[in-house]
Amino acid sequence: MRLTYKGDYALKALLDLATHYEYGLSTIHDIAKRINAPVKFLEQVLLDLKKGGFVESRRGNVGGYLLSRHPGKIVLGDVVRFIDGPTEPIACVESDYSGCTDIYKCIFRKIWQDVAKATLGIIDNITFEDLVNKLQVNEEALLYQI
Repeated sequence: MRLTYKGDYALKALLDLATHYEYGLSTIHDIAKRINAPVKFLEQVLLDLKKGGFVESRRGNVGGYLLSRHPGKIVLGDVVRFIDGPTEPIACVESDYSGCTDIYKCIFRKIWQDVAKATLGIIDNITFEDLVNKLQVNEEALLYQI
C-alpha cells in the first residue's frame, strides 16, 4: 500500500472534519489552516471526497464542508481505497490474478497475501470516530501537570 500526498491530505481533512463534527460546517480556509494544507490542492481533495460520499458541501457566505455521515460510519480503509486505489502490495495478491506463469509455485505470493491481510485487518477496523477518540486521549495526556 502506498499513500499519496492526496491520500494523506484526504485523511487529514476527514479527521479535521470529524473532530469538528458537532460544530457543523467548516470553511475550506479553516480546514487548510488547521491541517497546514494548500487551499487549491485541498479544493481538489475535498471535491474527490465529495464524489466518494465522504463529505458534503454548502455554498454561500455561511457555506463550508462537513462529513456526510457520523465519523463512526467512515472507515479508514474505504477512504484509502477510494483516493489511492488498491491496498495490495502487488497485483498477484488478488485471487483472480493470471498475469504470472509462476503464480502457483511463487514463494512470495503467500507473503504478500499475508501483508495485504494484515494491512486490511488494521485499516478496515478503524473509523474516524476511533481516531478522534485517540486524539482526545493524546491531548489529555499532554495536559497532565504536576
